[in-house]
Amino acid sequence: MMELGPEPRHPSALYEFALEGVVLFAVLWWLSRRPRQRGLISGLFLLLYGAFRFIVEFVRLPDPQLGFIAFGWLTMGQLLTLPMLIAGFALVAWSRRQPVDKPKAALNS
Repeated sequence: MMELGPEPRHPSALYEFALEGVVLFAVLWWLSRRPRQRGLISGLFLLLYGAFRFIVEFVRLPDPQLGFIAFGWLTMGQLLTLPMLIAGFALVAWSRRQPVDKPKAALNS
């Protein structure tokens, strides 16, 4: 077990709850209630979830067996988040070229 010492720690689980839970849900819920292009919500989920995880990794301790992977600040969690960010950005870019889906209520009229 790693000795942490008397230094105060960031409550990273609370940061994750706030960003990856509350903020992410609120943004996606708000955007999903209006007409939008196909794939936009999925792309934004990947993009925002990845960005929030990447940010929170700055205040977490790196894995003790790995430490920092590169540049003295990049952790394995941040490295593994990069494909999610790339996929989210690609899906958002793809969705911007799609037509706007009509609300289901308008289809029944």
